[in-house]
Amino acid sequence: MNKVSPIPVVASDAERWTPYRHPQPKDSPPELIVPNVIPEDERVWVPVDDNVWFRPLCLSVTRGYWMNLLRVRRSGVLSRHRHPQPVHGYVLKGKWRYLEHDWVATEGAYVYEAPGETHTLVVDPDTEEMITMFQVNGAMIYVDPDGKCLGYDDVFTRLHKCRAHYASNGLGADYADQFIR
Repeated sequence: MNKVSPIPVVASDAERWTPYRHPQPKDSPPELIVPNVIPEDERVWVPVDDNVWFRPLCLSVTRGYWMNLLRVRRSGVLSRHRHPQPVHGYVLKGKWRYLEHDWVATEGAYVYEAPGETHTLVVDPDTEEMITMFQVNGAMIYVDPDGKCLGYDDVFTRLHKCRAHYASNGLGADYADQFIR
């Protein structure tokens, strides 16, 4: 029986520093590098509500997810919503919580949100600014306290918001295209 070792084969220094010699798959999309994740140009932030913005990082129209930064510069209730698929978050600045839980997501925290859960995002008055990176898979379904659907966001509505915002602020609607994969 042939066994493949899970330990990598040791290569010479010359081999380690030699790039892969073959072409990448022709149908694979190019990498996406966002050099200034927190942009210097305020126009990159797309408004969601008063003092609430998102900054797109990746809009995966082929897989139905988006990566973005959520920035909040006010206290209060932002939204009650449900996700049909998992969401991942990493708090870069400030803190936030959900009314339905007793934990607080603080700077440096990673948050996993299980599919099907409904929660209400809150930024408390002692937080001057909150920035969290989220990977949202599928959709955000906005609901009332009893779960009645009030609306939704998915990668396509987010892309539309980006294009409309960038068209109106001088960056141009096609500025959003760099984030599409």
